[in-house]
Amino acid sequence: MALSVTHLFTKVKPRSAMVELNTLNLKVGYGIEEDINADSISPRQVLIVRYEDILDLSIQPGELRENIVVAGIEFDNFIPGSLLRFEGGAAIRLTFHCEPCKRIAHLVQSLKSIQGKRGILGVIIKSGKIQVGSNFQVQADKFLALSENPYERFLNFIIKIPSGKVVTYKQIVKGIGVDNSYLRAIPTYLKKTSAADYPVHRILDSKGYLITYVNQQKNKLEAEGVKVLSELDLLGNLNKSFVDIENYIWNDKNIYLE
Repeated sequence: MALSVTHLFTKVKPRSAMVELNTLNLKVGYGIEEDINADSISPRQVLIVRYEDILDLSIQPGELRENIVVAGIEFDNFIPGSLLRFEGGAAIRLTFHCEPCKRIAHLVQSLKSIQGKRGILGVIIKSGKIQVGSNFQVQADKFLALSENPYERFLNFIIKIPSGKVVTYKQIVKGIGVDNSYLRAIPTYLKKTSAADYPVHRILDSKGYLITYVNQQKNKLEAEGVKVLSELDLLGNLNKSFVDIENYIWNDKNIYLE
């Protein structure tokens, strides 16, 4: 049986209904053209589900808020780390399973029943257009699968930050592929990691301020050539320290392309 695309969808506004299309334009280092989830450092630029899975669950195409529905691919080959090559040249790296969440709870008897069938997220690694009815090929285990555990993805992300560069909480949330609600979890992740040999000093809060409980952050950043500035309070005393993030921000579009 040929592997083929059965349905295509895009999302143009947060929490809006999915828009069904006949063609999607995929752009490497970006995502789906004009889709709200397009982001260069995100490992969840696209969501793909198997038609066989939604048929088994009696769910209509698009209801899982997926972008691409495919048919014919064996369950054992539809796994994180696989590479999908489409007619027209586009290619997608599958990164990790999309977690069942309350947004789709009304579609199933229990979230447990959809575990492993919610779809797999992916990153565009080669640009091109895909159309309904077009065929594709799959190469299993082409890449390392990203961890299903957000904290493990956090560790994998921060070790890639080069010396002399910084990232913010908001970048981390995008870079590890989690909802904005995870902003509250980043301080916990930092405290959990601070005793280990990870470059947590290169992480700033979402406004560019240094983090008080990161040990020797100012000294470590300055040793790497990052200029740390100080803010004065109303009495003229030194208050918070911060970095002009526009000069030092790290934004690697190739982070998940290899």
